[in-house]
Amino acid sequence: MTSRVRAIRHAGSGKISDDADTALAGVLKDGITIAVGGFGLSGIPQDLIDAVRRSGVRELTIVSNNMGIDGVGLGVLLDSGQVRRVVASYVGENRRFAQSYLDGSLEVEFSPQGTLAERLRAGGAGIAGFYTRAGVGTSWAAGKPTMEFDGRAHVLERGIVADLALVHAHRGDREGNLAYRATARNFNPLVATAGRVTVAEVEVLEGAFLDPDSVVTPGVFVQRVIRTSRHKHIEKTTTRSRS
Repeated sequence: MTSRVRAIRHAGSGKISDDADTALAGVLKDGITIAVGGFGLSGIPQDLIDAVRRSGVRELTIVSNNMGIDGVGLGVLLDSGQVRRVVASYVGENRRFAQSYLDGSLEVEFSPQGTLAERLRAGGAGIAGFYTRAGVGTSWAAGKPTMEFDGRAHVLERGIVADLALVHAHRGDREGNLAYRATARNFNPLVATAGRVTVAEVEVLEGAFLDPDSVVTPGVFVQRVIRTSRHKHIEKTTTRSRS
């Protein structure tokens, strides 16, 4: 087989799944760790989250900046009782999340937001751990190894590698190359690299390959892609009268 024929055959193979349930088939299991992109409700992979809920898998560990709001985003997995543990930097906007944490029914590991971002980046880059000043001298750092650099104490943080990563992108192609839109980019590129298996939902599925200069997440990190047509949720609306 010539190299040209191999290239054409590979280009036609693609990573496109018909829907979220198909994309997650064979990947979801009880007790796995799932990293999820998004910040608040911006850039959340809602179709994929709903497919996790429909699957009925339980005892999940969720790694995400936050857990959405009541009944939207990752909040639906709290409502269905499928989550055992959460690694996040923010607990607000979701009353069930806050109450479950306070009554002890949900295990929560808080992480400073920048530290959480770097833990995901490190996991995706094959870095087992790193030292940071964030949290030194607080209960967050209790029991963790510390080391002094340039006369200042630093605490060791471990990189995060998830069994499954779920992300939302604005545009994608059949080989899983992704580009994001504005602030919906947030944690998504970091999460995309940190999964052993990464599934992306995209708003625009291009017929051709994305322009290499516009690619943020290379397709080598993405195993499956679906197209979403869902409307975005607006978390808070603030208006004022025209002057």
